[in-house]
Amino acid sequence: RVFVGNLAWQVSWQDLKDLMKTTGHEVTRSDVMRTPDGRSKGCGIVEFATIEGAKQAILTLNDRPLKGRQIFVREDREEGRHGSGAD
Repeated sequence: RVFVGNLAWQVSWQDLKDLMKTTGHEVTRSDVMRTPDGRSKGCGIVEFATIEGAKQAILTLNDRPLKGRQIFVREDREEGRHGSGAD
């Protein structure tokens, strides 16, 4: 799974999932982190069906624009984070 940072406030879990699917790999979950009042924290987590999918996302989508912001994509280093996404 990958951590995606510097997301524009209006990016939804679906926007994030759609972008990650451009790698050609199956996305199994996409979450945008939210505050208790529902506002975006500007970051998210995306899970892929395979490690190859995550690696491809890091290689091809890091430093790409999404809704006007340059995002960064890296390996997720923390377990157990939860947002408000969908499978």
